[in-house]
Amino acid sequence: MDIIDPELVQELRELIAALDRRVPRVERAGESAIARDAAKLRATAVSRLHELTSRSEPEESDEPRLDLERSEPQDPT
Repeated sequence: MDIIDPELVQELRELIAALDRRVPRVERAGESAIARDAAKLRATAVSRLHELTSRSEPEESDEPRLDLERSEPQDPT
């Protein structure tokens, strides 16, 4: 079992949650590129989080579980 950095795991979870909360502003110039980049960043963060957490024993946590499988931002309307 590898030792993982709990701070890194927490920061990745926070990044994923922040990207999930982001609401695209389609009226803004360049927003489609920003949304694409955000989706790529989220996918990379999810992949890294899986790498880190799959190397250790599962821990019980009081934090809400993130929907790591979701690939598209949710439509807030």
